[in-house]
Parts: sequence; structure tokens; C-alpha cells
Amino acid sequence: MAEDPNLPLHAKFRLLEQGMSATTNALEKKADTRIQEFNRPSETVKHPDEANFGDLQFHQSAYKTQRNWVKLGDLSANVGRDVWVRARVHNVRAKGKTCFIVLRRGFDTVQAAMFVVPDVEYSADMVKYAGKIPNESVVDIFGTVSQAQLKSDALSVKNAEISVKKIFVVSASVPVLPFQLDDASNPEPKGEVKEGEATPTVALKTRLDNRWLDTRTLANHAIFRIQSSVCRYFRDYFLARDFVEIHSPKITPGVSEGGADVFKFKYFGKWACLAQSPQLYKQMAVISDLFKVFEIGPVFRAENSNTNRHMCEFVGMDFEMEIKEHYHELLEVLGDLFVYIFDHLNEHCKKELEAVRKQWPFENLVYKRKTPVIPFKEAIQMLREGGMPDIEELEDISTPAEKLLGRLMKKKHGVDFYIVDQYPRNARPFYTMISAESEDYTNSYDVFLRGEEITSGAQRIHHIPLLKKRAEECGIPLSNIDKYLESFQYGAYPHGGAGIGLERVVMLFMGLGDIRMSSLFPRDPKRLAP
Repeated sequence: MAEDPNLPLHAKFRLLEQGMSATTNALEKKADTRIQEFNRPSETVKHPDEANFGDLQFHQSAYKTQRNWVKLGDLSANVGRDVWVRARVHNVRAKGKTCFIVLRRGFDTVQAAMFVVPDVEYSADMVKYAGKIPNESVVDIFGTVSQAQLKSDALSVKNAEISVKKIFVVSASVPVLPFQLDDASNPEPKGEVKEGEATPTVALKTRLDNRWLDTRTLANHAIFRIQSSVCRYFRDYFLARDFVEIHSPKITPGVSEGGADVFKFKYFGKWACLAQSPQLYKQMAVISDLFKVFEIGPVFRAENSNTNRHMCEFVGMDFEMEIKEHYHELLEVLGDLFVYIFDHLNEHCKKELEAVRKQWPFENLVYKRKTPVIPFKEAIQMLREGGMPDIEELEDISTPAEKLLGRLMKKKHGVDFYIVDQYPRNARPFYTMISAESEDYTNSYDVFLRGEEITSGAQRIHHIPLLKKRAEECGIPLSNIDKYLESFQYGAYPHGGAGIGLERVVMLFMGLGDIRMSSLFPRDPKRLAP
């Protein structure tokens, strides 16, 4: 097959996937030549005062200046002033004696312009130099902020632009990107797409293989700012209520909570595993007279689950607290916690939520000030009446049943957020307190968001004989939890709590289609890098 001389370089990657070796070799040679041409050493600039353009010597903190650095989003307030900005080159349009660069930093985009000026001898070389800077390169620009001549809806800064006086490449990108950011910013098509009308998009696998590039899109940038805010509001809520933040070990002896879904490894000649949760340690913290504790940290599950909502490592947001009279005290805390988080996200993350919504449309989450709580038996009855007549009463609710229940709750109660209480004994870990009303049920609960579970919790067993009995029934060797059991011998407060998956909260709050979209560098059975 003859090589098309006009074939774009990014097509090389598609041809590689198709196994077109002959054309691929030619394209690789062509791409390598282009990269070498750009990276040919030009005069390196050691200090921004030494020249007007060029490649800055790689950053070694060799000097300090009093430069006036301004954020792109603040340029409209600096019209008429000379400023320094640092940003990425989003795209370059160079033609003849002009060069226009769209600069991007986070959510902000602005245009920088330069022209060949007859009485400025270096201007022609500067325009030529700027026109060859690859997209995604990091640049420092010094220039005068002026009123924008043309207002573009594609730019976040519409009223101002930069007239460039100096431009330096701080770190150059290779010219050939794994994918174009504009393609990665396009919404996924819905419904049937007619021939010739398809919009370029980027597959999730390609995105995750190049996560450092993928997170530069506005929607993904927003997702991880929202994720950060969820952690912040979780922490703020509990600190304001006199909870103590703890940090439990992630290397644990034997099995962590029970079952075989743990990552085992040798620990100085003994078997150890990565913690499935901070469960046992946060309980011990409560009975150590810390009374009310919370933690944000990694959780590890060796589950070979290749679904859109499971990962082998995720961030757990846990809390545990003393119970004075009834474990429903925990449900009140959980309901208030999430209302607090949702309210603050809606109030303080409007820009981020709209950036996500523009690429991945979602409906606003519907929730009430007082979170609806329905007993497990009532949920089973709703499912039987709603289309699952054969569902088991004393077994856990399956994923399809959870989603159906979500639709039924939305129809009956008009909410996307609710709690199911009193789960059956067979569906809960060994440390879950048995219900006083029936030994078939427990003082436990799940919290649901848009028809999917985001946390499980319960009152814990603090009575040693019952705790031992339940551990043996669940196949947990008592020798693996001997210190945990011993901690209850010295007087234990009745207590309970919950463990919340951060990524799942973020995913479901915005109705994202895959939990990997809300994980910066996800780990699942098929992914260990980057």
C-alpha cells in the first residue's frame, strides 16, 4: 500500500492498531523526522531577560525574578498592563506575518497574538518560532493585555487578549499526540448516528492509557476538582461535629474482614494482606475513648469484578461513632452528611458541574432534607410488586434489583437518594449486630444514589461471645483477629458506622457511566498502569 503523503501524523496510531505494517514503517520514519526537526537544538535561553523568544534552559531553579504573574482568568481586570502568564498551547494558527495562539490553563482559555513589525528586527523570527510550537507545550508569555478585537464563544476569557512581546517554551510537547483534546472533549453520541455525521470521540481505554493527557479536558479537570470537594466537605462535616480524624494501617495480618478477596503477600516471613477497609481499626479507635472517628484512605479488594462500578483499589471515606441508645443515630448522621455534601457541591462547584454536564449530560440529583429510610422487607415487597416476584427475602439485593428499586423509589418518593435498613444476616459481615427483633436480620443499612449503593454500614457487635460465634460461622480464624477480640475485653462502647466509596459517590452524583471516570489512575483486574 502506497503511503499517502497528506496523511495526518495522528493517523499513524490508527494504522498501528490495524496492523498495516508497511504504511506504519513509513509513517514512523516521517514522524521521527518531524520530531527531530522540532527538537533540533536552537539557541537555549538561560534567563528571560536575555532574549525575546526561544527554548528556556530546563528548569533548575537557577534564578529568581520579580515578574508579575497573572492568572488567565484575571486578564480582563488587567487591560493595559504588561503581565507574565504561564499556560499550555491549546492550538496555534500561523500564517504569513501573524500568529495566534490559544492558551489554556485549567478552565481558562485566552488568545495571544503576535505580528511581524517592520521596525522590530526580531519579530519575524519570533512569529516563525511561535508558529512551530506543538500543541500542549508549556510556555511563558510576556505581553500587554488589550481589549479583544473579536469575542469568541470558544474562549473563557472573551473580553481580553495578550499582545505578545516575549514567548519562551518551558517544556515542549512532542508533535504527535495519542489523541486530540478536542476529540476527547466531544460528548458521546446518543442514538443512531448517520453516515458522515459521526463526531470524533476517544475510547475510555485510550483515555486511561494516557490519563495525564485525558485529565486536561475541561470535563475531566472538573471531575477531579469535584472529587476533591467531596473529600473536603466530608472532612468539614465531621470535624465540625467533634470527630477525630485517624489513619489506620493498610498492612494487616491474615484476612482483613473475611472472605478470600484480599491481596496477600509475605511480610518478613509471615503472611499479611492489604486492608479491605479500616473497619476493625476504627472500631478499636472508638473503644480507645476517641468516641467518634473518621478516615479518608485507600481500600483494597482482590475481586475479579470487571464491571462499570468495581475497582481493586479505591478511596474509602469511613466513620465510626459511639451509639447512645439506638443505631438509627447513625442513619441520622449519614443522611445529614450527604445532604451537607450535596448542598455544598451544588452551591460551590457550579462551574465544575456545568463543565461535566456539557460533555456528559446529567439530571440534577433529587434529594430531601430528611432522607427516606425504608426497611429491607418493604424494599423486597416493592421489588416483587414492581417486576421481580421471585426475589429472595433473606438474601442480598442484586445489582439489577438495586437499579429497579431506584426507579421505583423515584416514582413513589420522588428521590434519587435514600437508605434501606435492616438487611438479612446472610448479607452482612461477621461483626454486624443481630437485630433484637429477629435473628434473621441485622442492625445494618445501605445508602443508595441513583439506584446504586454508595455505602454499607451497621451497628457492630461489641459482645465477645457473639462476636466469636459470628466469626466462626463466617469462616474467620479467631487467631487472625485475636487482638481485635482482645480489645473488647476492657469495656467497649456500643458503636457503629459506615464505609463510603469516594469514586462511586462522584460517579453517581453526576450520573457518569463508569467508575473509572472518577478515579485518577484506576486499578481493576485488567489495569495496573499508569
